[in-house]
Amino acid sequence: MTMWVFGYGSLVWNPGFDVAQRRIATLPGYARSFCMRSIHHRGTVEDPGLVLALDESHGAECHGVAMAVAAGQEDRTLEYLRARELISSAYLERMLNVRLDGGETVEAVTYVIDADHVQYCGALPLEEQAHIIARAVGDRGANTEYLFNTAAHLTQLGISDGDLEWLAARVRGLCA
Repeated sequence: MTMWVFGYGSLVWNPGFDVAQRRIATLPGYARSFCMRSIHHRGTVEDPGLVLALDESHGAECHGVAMAVAAGQEDRTLEYLRARELISSAYLERMLNVRLDGGETVEAVTYVIDADHVQYCGALPLEEQAHIIARAVGDRGANTEYLFNTAAHLTQLGISDGDLEWLAARVRGLCA
């Protein structure tokens, strides 16, 4: 049985594991949002950045990429993803149904935000998000790089996200 992983942020452009197949996919019931304070990858404890997370929201849907893990790489991929995504326990690992662009549904490893975690910061105004992203830097680099790469790759895939597009433009203006 094929193991699928749902990517909606940096996994789209930097999966870090062997991908056998990529498909545009939709996850119902969740919205892509900069609702997690990043104290490791894109910020620090003293000056947190923001990273994307899937925030549960009735009626929402998130368009992203379902990635089939290369055969025989399932255990290694899960180990890698857990080390990367569960670094601060703000994400929860879930097996959720995603709808592929051809209409079929597959179950995918998906990382969603724990709304009870201290790093959760849902409903921050976009302007505040832009100012945080414009200045934050973590051990994987500038928060701006994370935003710009994600927005660009989603656009290349034909996935529209108005908030991300607005944030990318605003942050470019703030950094100019």
